[in-house]
Amino acid sequence: MARAMQTMSEGVWKRRGDVALRIVAAVPLGYAVASLWAMALARLLPGSPSEASIAAALIALALCAVAAMYAFAARSGLRAFTVLLVLGAMAGAIAWGSIATGGRV
Repeated sequence: MARAMQTMSEGVWKRRGDVALRIVAAVPLGYAVASLWAMALARLLPGSPSEASIAAALIALALCAVAAMYAFAARSGLRAFTVLLVLGAMAGAIAWGSIATGGRV
């Protein structure tokens, strides 16, 4: 009986940790990924800088919602965290490369 309760308790804590990781992936990491993509897209989109910034901000608003939905739709919290971290790193690299080469592409 005690063994069954211990196993059930471990399962509860594992699920709670997974949900906590998904929340961290959805809220702060999703916002950071959306912000990095807004910065990268503002440098990549054609048009005047002000129009590109507005369009990038609108796209990033949708990306923030998609990131939060993905965080809870992924197979595990660790997978969601990893995928969002990679997407943020890609956007950061694009933005950094654009800045390093002299501004807007």
